[in-house]
Parts: sequence; structure tokens; C-alpha cells
Amino acid sequence: MSKICPIIIVLLLIVIAGGVYKFIFQGAVSGATDGRIAIHLDAGERDLVLAEMRAFLTSVQQITKGISENDMSLVAEYSRKVGKAAQGEVPGTLMGKLPLQFKRLGSGTHAGFDQLALDAEDLGDSQYALSQLSVLMRNCTACHAAYRFDISGQ
Repeated sequence: MSKICPIIIVLLLIVIAGGVYKFIFQGAVSGATDGRIAIHLDAGERDLVLAEMRAFLTSVQQITKGISENDMSLVAEYSRKVGKAAQGEVPGTLMGKLPLQFKRLGSGTHAGFDQLALDAEDLGDSQYALSQLSVLMRNCTACHAAYRFDISGQ
């Protein structure tokens, strides 16, 4: 009995480590025919992610409008809408399917929009806001170049 316990413990630790790797680092991914990484989600999860992306696009349009009109309150308002607070709506089951680099890119983008909101209010500098938005848009293009969302089982 005393020799079996350590073996069981080691096996359980291996299973746990595998789960942690899958949930935190790898996600539910495969290579895609277009050279990107396919992230496999169920239809509802895919709809949620795509809705978040549309919210980014709507905010970018309003931020651009605010910058062009030198309306930093509009820039701050729409930046904040897609900041870190917007991440709270993502269920843990979905987060487990996303690869680590995707999560980092998304988290950095949300944080960048929060910083844009703060700087728009504090500095009121439309050129600086435009520069920050340009950096954030690089995150968007990098993500779209690297990933796509496929519905699981299709």
C-alpha cells in the first residue's frame, strides 16, 4: 500500500499538469488551412468573441471621431467601454479554449484602451491619443493575422 500511494500521487500530478497546460497555455487550437491558428469554440462562444470584436470596431470608430473633433471626452468614453471591465463577461470555459498568446494580446489591448481613456482625460492631447490608437490597432491586425475562430466539430 505504501508503494502505491506515491505512484498515485505522481499520476494525479501529471494529469493536473496536463490540464493546466491545456487550459492556460495551449487552448483548443489546431493549424488552419489559411496559415493561421484555428481556435475551436462552440457557436455561442464564437458569437461572444465576435461581438466583442464588433464592440472594439465600434469604439475605434467613435474614438477616431473624437480625435478628429478634438473631443477627448468621447475618446475616453469609448475607450473605457472596451477596457479591462469588458473582459469580465468572458466565461472561464471560453478562456480555457484560448491559447496563452491570444489571451496576452487581448488583455494588453483591453489595458491599452483603459490607458487611452485615462490619457485622453488627463492630457487632452488628440495627437497623443491618435498615436496610442495606432499602437492598439497593431494588436488588432496581429490578432486577425494569427487567429481565426472555427466552430467545434465542423
